[in-house]
Amino acid sequence: MTATRTDLFARLDALGIGHKTYEHPPIFTVAEGEGMKDDMPGGHTKNLFLKDKKNTLILVSALAETTIRINQLHRALECGRLSFGKPDLLFETLGVKPGSVTAFALLNDTAHRVRFVLDAALLNHRIVNFHPLTNDATTAIDRDDLLRFAHDTGHEPLIVDFAALAAAADAAQ
Repeated sequence: MTATRTDLFARLDALGIGHKTYEHPPIFTVAEGEGMKDDMPGGHTKNLFLKDKKNTLILVSALAETTIRINQLHRALECGRLSFGKPDLLFETLGVKPGSVTAFALLNDTAHRVRFVLDAALLNHRIVNFHPLTNDATTAIDRDDLLRFAHDTGHEPLIVDFAALAAAADAAQ
């Protein structure tokens, strides 16, 4: 059964994780949310649901400004070439629809099929912001609490320095 926003907030509360939610019109892309984020402190995110041909599933949560070279990411993650996961697979594993991909959706991955990849640059912000399972709101939590939440769901985050990956790729060209 797919968790709701109420379920998410109950889990955060049970873990003693403080959170603040900002309601807004649905946002489907990072660009659509730019003006709305002005009153929300902290690092804002983009979240990508990816898979390789062997069905390795990956959730990337990154700082909105971070460049992610999907065509090169597989080397750093030691998996096959990556592409975006289909909407039905996204809903089956994380219980969310496109536009609502979020680290909070790890709550729905009780089978632990998804690898969680976290952008090192995001952790430079004390407060981090994610959709609370739907894209019509943004929920802010402390970065340490994000890590605690991920661990509580059974997902050990792999922290990746995407800026270093991009610099290395540029140097190799």
